[in-house]
Amino acid sequence: MTATTERGAIIERSAVDLAAAIRDRELSAVEVVEAHIERHRQWGPRINALVAERFEQARAEAVAADGQVAAGGQMPPLLGVPFTVKESIGLRGMPQSAGLLARAAVRADSTAPVVQRLIDAGAIPLGVTNTSELTLWIESANNLYGRTNNPYDPTRTAGGSSGGEGAAVGCGGSPFGVGADIAGSIRIPAFFCGVFGHKPSAALVPNTGMYPPAPVEAGRLLGTGVIARRAGDLMPLLRVIAGPDGVDPVTRPASLGDPESVSFAGLRVATVENSSLLPMSRELRDARERAVGALTAAGAVVRRIELRSWRSALLPYLAALQSGATQTTIGLLTAAGLPAPTWRTLLRQGGPHTLPTRLTLAAELLPPLEGRALERQLVAARALAAGLLEAIGDGVLLHPAHPRTAPRHGRTVGRPWLFTPSAMFNLAGVPATEVPLGLSAAGLPLGVQVAAGPGSDHLSIAVAMELERVFGGWRPPR
Repeated sequence: MTATTERGAIIERSAVDLAAAIRDRELSAVEVVEAHIERHRQWGPRINALVAERFEQARAEAVAADGQVAAGGQMPPLLGVPFTVKESIGLRGMPQSAGLLARAAVRADSTAPVVQRLIDAGAIPLGVTNTSELTLWIESANNLYGRTNNPYDPTRTAGGSSGGEGAAVGCGGSPFGVGADIAGSIRIPAFFCGVFGHKPSAALVPNTGMYPPAPVEAGRLLGTGVIARRAGDLMPLLRVIAGPDGVDPVTRPASLGDPESVSFAGLRVATVENSSLLPMSRELRDARERAVGALTAAGAVVRRIELRSWRSALLPYLAALQSGATQTTIGLLTAAGLPAPTWRTLLRQGGPHTLPTRLTLAAELLPPLEGRALERQLVAARALAAGLLEAIGDGVLLHPAHPRTAPRHGRTVGRPWLFTPSAMFNLAGVPATEVPLGLSAAGLPLGVQVAAGPGSDHLSIAVAMELERVFGGWRPPR
């Protein structure tokens, strides 16, 4: 087997499998890290996923990991396995700008607890990945790092705001990565880039160490989670990062179930119809139906439901998000030393901000939703969440995270209703797992998100593992 073939085999293996191979001395940590560095170097110019690397430190840490293996004794579960981190999540010494030009010189002075827990488990960070400016949109582009491209077609978006992570894992450069999801920011990039993504149940994983920071109420909508190329990694990684950190006031202790214990016999599976202003494409509907067929063959019971209320869910969701905010986007910019925007500066061509950010700032210059109008939207938000929880029940619900396969760059801008099929699961605080389901006729990833009830992360992950078994999961781009 040539070195190229060996590296190709390495970049297709799961994190858990690689960790076992390192412990058993089938592979060295140096080999595993080098294979992934080479993959990043190969794909970097095409996709622009990794925006700051720490390859030399990673190589030194891989040598130390191999020394630990040689010494014997008890070893941490992810010893020697490389990974990447969304740039907006703190990794000490690395940039933490969230794509904001005014923060180009900012370096994280501490490591976020979720990242530190992975490092303590033996994993080795390779660097940080691109995001949308201030993590505000579902395409990852900013005026500091540029635009991240889809590994399967560089003319298309990798998604956002964790689009750099989606592309880094989707190209094979990382076995897994850390992202954050407040309206689909893990699941949409995972879908567009053909890999697995898991947004945990609310209050399961701490959101400490992010920029922009997540205040208490908004933190209930935000889920820090993982993107991985293999479904079997999701629960082991979740076990590492879950649990209170003593700082995040939202996170609570929780016991995580075992995906292997899930029986599909009699499992209730719901599919949602007529929920989106932009109907799902035929190829995504067909992919979802193939997934339904696989679960039915395993013993599940399927029912069809309509959630037309999702078509008007944007304002209630935004009201819920606004009610938890302690700082506006304008406030973030002035805190970074920038002048407060005005209509004149926002309408001017060019400038330091991307169009999605300018649209967000323009919305903040409008009169805010207050009083009874705000309360009506919050009541509607609670009703939407309750309706979704009822639809899921003790089973799972299948629905695409986006109504189309990865669109061409810029095609989502100014269309905020496109993220409602994923944002509803943040509103309800339920776990949701994005599952790849092969490729379209155009060679773009197909997929579906699987949602379960609060605290039932193991159930949505179990369904992801079964669908991976049937359909093969991630298919490396060529």
